Amino acid sequence: MIVEETFYRPDEVAREARTLPAATYNLARRLLGGGACVFVPIRGMQVLAVLDAEEFIFVDREGGRSIDIAWQRFRPGERTALAEPVPYEAVYYSATAAQTMPRLQSEFQKALAQLADRATAQVTAQVVKLPMRQR
Repeated sequence: MIVEETFYRPDEVAREARTLPAATYNLARRLLGGGACVFVPIRGMQVLAVLDAEEFIFVDREGGRSIDIAWQRFRPGERTALAEPVPYEAVYYSATAAQTMPRLQSEFQKALAQLADRATAQVTAQVVKLPMRQR
């Protein structure tokens, strides 16, 4: 299924260097696979995360189509093991975004895990043979 969404990027308020736990980064990349993007609802915060190869953006689902926070410039090549955190830059587009970050990083990991669980859930199916109808 192809879904097209448009989001608006306001003027940047602030930017800071951060690190993303390896488990979160690795899971996000696994879910992305080779696809164009992944939509991750973070229900506890009413936030929609949109992941693509270049950045992860976070949009307040109640506030329209404006990006609140973007995580950009991931540098996984700077780590020496897959279990090490990944440096990146957090870009804030609202005055309250910096206060949201600690909770966002935690809730994002939970939302990714839920999405991964649903994606790998085993579905069993059975073909039922119906008798042919006689005319």
